[in-house]
Amino acid sequence: MTLHRRPLRVRIVSAVPAVLALVAVAACSPGDTEARVDPPPAPPAKVAGFCAALHEELPETVAGLARTGTEPRSALTAAWGGSAIVLRCGIPKPPAMADEKQEGVHVNGVAWLLEKLDDGGFRFTTGMREAYTEVVVDKEHATDAGMLVGLSTAVAATVPVGISSY
Repeated sequence: MTLHRRPLRVRIVSAVPAVLALVAVAACSPGDTEARVDPPPAPPAKVAGFCAALHEELPETVAGLARTGTEPRSALTAAWGGSAIVLRCGIPKPPAMADEKQEGVHVNGVAWLLEKLDDGGFRFTTGMREAYTEVVVDKEHATDAGMLVGLSTAVAATVPVGISSY
């Protein structure tokens, strides 16, 4: 073995921890993780059809976060940035919809019920649509006012205006 090869081996060996650390960081980035999202109870076939269409139209990024897989996989769920933003379509009518004092917003023709969560995040639920869709946003991303723009566009394109009987 020559002295020339020995330093080369040392460099390769010392580079291994750095490469492993880089791979670990990449594997832990929010866009590459799966989110645990419980699908809602099986909605009626008509509602499930709207949700399947919505699932296909959802944007690849929301609030700068990449769409990630959900576990279990379902056409009724989606997530971005791991569990930073989680969507569930086909939920039963939320009790808060009956409360006239609840706040709401309209984005791109879609009405959303707005509920602040105890952990500082928000829950947005569509109203006046044939399928109720819920979006839960963690505290860190709840301040992004444009977060609902792409989601509203997808809802408007796939879930007809109306009152869900579910």
